[in-house]
Amino acid sequence: MNRFFIVIILSISSISCTNYTATEKENNSDITKTVQQGNTVEKPLALSIEEANRLLTLPLHCLQTEYPNKLGQTIGGADDIGTPKELHPAFYGCFDWHSSVHGYWSMVKLLKKFPSLEKATLARTVLLTHITKENIVEEVSYFEKRYNQSYERTYGWAWLLKLSEELHTWEDPMARELEENLRPLTDLIVKRYIDFLPRLNYPIRVGEHTNTAFGLSFAWDYAKAVQQDELKIAIEKRARDFYINDEQCPINWEPSGYDFLSPCLEEVDLMRRILPKKEFMAWVTNFLPTLQTKQFTIAVGEVSDRTDGKLVHLDGLNFSRAWVLYGLANQYPEFEHLFNVGNTHINYSLPNLIGDGYEGGHWLGSFAIYALDSSPES
Repeated sequence: MNRFFIVIILSISSISCTNYTATEKENNSDITKTVQQGNTVEKPLALSIEEANRLLTLPLHCLQTEYPNKLGQTIGGADDIGTPKELHPAFYGCFDWHSSVHGYWSMVKLLKKFPSLEKATLARTVLLTHITKENIVEEVSYFEKRYNQSYERTYGWAWLLKLSEELHTWEDPMARELEENLRPLTDLIVKRYIDFLPRLNYPIRVGEHTNTAFGLSFAWDYAKAVQQDELKIAIEKRARDFYINDEQCPINWEPSGYDFLSPCLEEVDLMRRILPKKEFMAWVTNFLPTLQTKQFTIAVGEVSDRTDGKLVHLDGLNFSRAWVLYGLANQYPEFEHLFNVGNTHINYSLPNLIGDGYEGGHWLGSFAIYALDSSPES
């Protein structure tokens, strides 16, 4: 491990919301540029318990914060109007429904990985208080209303299944209780996917919530973990229908101004799951031929204003790009050079995560955790 990478690790481990100065951020940016341009393959960054303790503060703060709130609701009548907590007793915090869901996922992931977290007891209490049978019955009732058939399709659906998957794979008595409490909503979402996918004639190729490849990737992980074969078959069919003939993805067009997902890389992330190696390698050569070159690089998404809820999306893009690059490099050694590019993206956004305001704090922690946890070092 060279000196530059050691400095990166030290700079990340010293982050706090009160003493990370603009000068330090500038220095960190210079270091990551050196790593990106180097010829050696660095190890990916890892999720440490120190970082986990810091990141846990984000969902602990926002999950019980009801306002501000973006309901994303279609009103069918006066009876549909209510406070966020009345409408969504389990998932009312963190500004919107899907951010609340992946806030709970963050808690579960961190508790599962680091049982001795400083605020582990509080996190467990929050989980047990909110993800109850009674609250999930109310959530299901909301989804079943006439005008809510497409509610949170497919971004929120994907994170709900990711939460269910994390609970399912956690050997802990509390996880069994929470998984069972959540099951009625999980089953409903699975049915929604199976019903919706055959009716979706064309994939959605944007860098925000409705990106089809992202929604299918997380749903695939759930289906594989719980052996939900009907869902797996539906996902594989549509993935092939939508993407198997894609060529020359214009990644140089990215990012768009509000992206938190990479349209090109999310497609790679899905197809590496779906296709056997020989087929995938042929596909990716046609789709993103430069990805296999040792010199591959892509500039980080630069955030101009972290108080703007849309512009801060680009920090999310940096994390989601990193988890795609790490995942590909983990699966196939031919892509290990991508660790450098993933490191660079994480190093740009991670120092800004804590203490920069609610606009990003209510959701970006989940993206950072997922990116860091995608490392084989974690």
